Amino acid sequence: MVVKGILKEGEYYDSVTLMLVARDVLALEGVEDAAVVMGTEQNKSILETSGILLDMFKNAIDSDLLIAVKAKDEAICDAAIQKAKELLISRHSKMQETGEYMPKSLEGAVDFLPDANMVIISLAGKYASDEAMKALKKGLHVMLFSDNVSIETEIELKQYGKEHGLLVMGPDCGTAIINGAPLCFANVVNRGDIGIVAASGTGLQEVSAVISNEGAGVSQAIGTGGRDVKKDVGGIMFIEGIKALEEDPETKYIALVSKPPHPGVLEKVASLIKTEIKKPVVGIFLGGDPKIVEEAGAIPANTLEEAGLIAASFSKGKSMDEFKQLLEAREKELLNLAEKESKNKTATQKFVRGLYTGGTLCDEAMLISRTIIGEVYGNAPLNPQFKLEDSWRSKENTFVDLGEDEFTVGRPHPMIDFTLRNKKILEEVNDKEVAVILLDVVLGYGSNMQPGDELNPIIKQAKEIAEKEGRNITFVCTITGTDKDPQGRGKVKQQLEDAGALIMPSNAAASKLASYIVKNLGGVK
Repeated sequence: MVVKGILKEGEYYDSVTLMLVARDVLALEGVEDAAVVMGTEQNKSILETSGILLDMFKNAIDSDLLIAVKAKDEAICDAAIQKAKELLISRHSKMQETGEYMPKSLEGAVDFLPDANMVIISLAGKYASDEAMKALKKGLHVMLFSDNVSIETEIELKQYGKEHGLLVMGPDCGTAIINGAPLCFANVVNRGDIGIVAASGTGLQEVSAVISNEGAGVSQAIGTGGRDVKKDVGGIMFIEGIKALEEDPETKYIALVSKPPHPGVLEKVASLIKTEIKKPVVGIFLGGDPKIVEEAGAIPANTLEEAGLIAASFSKGKSMDEFKQLLEAREKELLNLAEKESKNKTATQKFVRGLYTGGTLCDEAMLISRTIIGEVYGNAPLNPQFKLEDSWRSKENTFVDLGEDEFTVGRPHPMIDFTLRNKKILEEVNDKEVAVILLDVVLGYGSNMQPGDELNPIIKQAKEIAEKEGRNITFVCTITGTDKDPQGRGKVKQQLEDAGALIMPSNAAASKLASYIVKNLGGVK
């Protein structure tokens, strides 16, 4: 294999443009790997891990464009690099041809929209923090999509926001719904009276979609970025977000969503709920201690789906017993379906492979599966002892978060581009020990616009490969989204069912079904 590349000093492109160009380059025949990224330290580190960091890249800075291609010969590399350059020029030209005003600075944007009170910032982290502080000093709320912002800067921004009554969502905040407007990766959900604060992007999406699919709606959904609930940041914006919802007249009920916060942060949240929050609160802190939430007067949920169902019950005036009965009835259905699916497997088939695009959904799946089949392997497992030696090679029961940096260097996020996961599906189906493949499909703005069109033929192909060898693979899928999303949940569900997949109403249900099948087959750790 040959690795070639070019460096262009001071040539900046936004991350979405870079991801789309990288996707097209990767699809070229003969290209083994490719990256089109800015020269940040993190990107250089990931390129090194992937074996495509050229010497010329080592002194690159954040504003430098790096294009690297790995292919079987120099001619293919050269052609791919030329294609990347042409695509970048083409996309830049299209933006100019639209005739839309594209402000070059925060000041220009504010002049153009003087009544705006929020700014979304997506720049290299080094520059994003300066723009965020400038926005705050202009009295604007901030959604900071960028990552690579130092923890010290995050604290400074959030302290300033807190002192001036402004929200700072992020850094690394990819999802929010403000006054009915879905921002970045968000679903189109019903407007309603349930406010959400979330330190988890796909967690927020799953809960808000469940709420909307149950006929209730969302008033505001405030993302904080995952680091907010850790020890150093201390939950500054998680707490300010709860206070904002308490004061919001359109919010009657509050849902809190997070991975386990630092114990000190959870204590602060509990104290706030107990002393200052008058509205009903439901909380899901995945992997956290539900007793602390309960003792504060909130209702703890065991899964993201349960949090959404409880919030919807609040809003629709239903008794809590109704959704409990629904879940109990479904539990029996899952057990019956698992028994049926486990009967059509060979003696060698006994393990599940979870291929996730949403990090929080992967975490939830591992937490649920742990209670049924024990610990599972992964690239980011719950138990460090079960970390895969090579993230590209699954073993026994494995759940992989394909959104982790090791899989996304120079590539679009797997919620956008299914190429990598499709490749993994076809690899996993060749393993004679695999009985179940578990997939998430996240809909909404920013995600893949044709998920059914792309997954349907891959699932069919995978099943055909297994059937030729006398095996039957069960595909279990969960779809996070609504019928209002541009992809349409109902349409995607039908396309996946046509391919032979089993579609569950939530990630929790999908995780349970996959685990029950494996348990029946003896694939328990």
